[in-house]
Amino acid sequence: MFRLVTVAGRAALEHDGGWYDLGQLTGDEAFSAPAGALAHHGALHELSERCAERPPDGRLADVTLGPPVPDARQVFGIGLNYRSHAAESGMELPPAPLTFTKFPSCLAGPTTDVRLSGDTVDYEAEVVVVIGADCRHVPEDRAWAVVVGITAGQDISDRHVQLSGSPPQFSLGKSFTSYGPTGPAVVSVDAFADADDIALSCEVWGGAVQQASTAQLIFTVPQLVSYLSSICTLYPGDLIFTGTPDGVGMARGRFLAPGDVIVTRVDGVGELRNRCVGPDEEEH
Repeated sequence: MFRLVTVAGRAALEHDGGWYDLGQLTGDEAFSAPAGALAHHGALHELSERCAERPPDGRLADVTLGPPVPDARQVFGIGLNYRSHAAESGMELPPAPLTFTKFPSCLAGPTTDVRLSGDTVDYEAEVVVVIGADCRHVPEDRAWAVVVGITAGQDISDRHVQLSGSPPQFSLGKSFTSYGPTGPAVVSVDAFADADDIALSCEVWGGAVQQASTAQLIFTVPQLVSYLSSICTLYPGDLIFTGTPDGVGMARGRFLAPGDVIVTRVDGVGELRNRCVGPDEEEH
């Protein structure tokens, strides 16, 4: 297994609380860019084992991690992919994956401040799939073979922008700068006992607001990969936000405000901790 992180814009492996710059570990700068590391992901398992034989380049506790895939070519979001969320939204279950785009410029790190765009901004905890190969028309029974790993994500959404007009336009409302926190690592699929049953949760306002498992997805990861690849060519580093369960702020009648902290956890991956700031507030 491996855990891929980004330190100061460079790809690194996480091992036992330390980080190892992949360019230095391999002597090949092609591995130093996150996209380059993903393109050579077949070597990351062996390189992760090599980390145990040498001192780290630094400790994770001493650095600020960036998004593990900062330069994704395509970022797909899936709406209404948990029955509980469709029910709280008062919407019918979709006949096919309800897909929108989060533009890659919204991607942010696991501790990046979320700069609120208004007073109707919402949280959505999600398990995010990272594609590891150029692929098209992937059958469901081969879908996991083209997935390089799993990470945690927040599909931050400005509900006013998202739901304006008829039909509404989801993508812009979900693509403000910092509206795609991800991380802290991309974890290889073999690290999970059951990749189709990964627990996720979210805390805001000092308490739990979301809790579920990907076993409850309407459209499973293999179904999503197969469906999307039947329409688009998928590339290494592409991200699929697989959907959020019930408990979002809009259903509670409460939205994010400056000073709120969003804590997102995905079992086997780790934690995002993102503080909300106002439009003119200085970031930490």
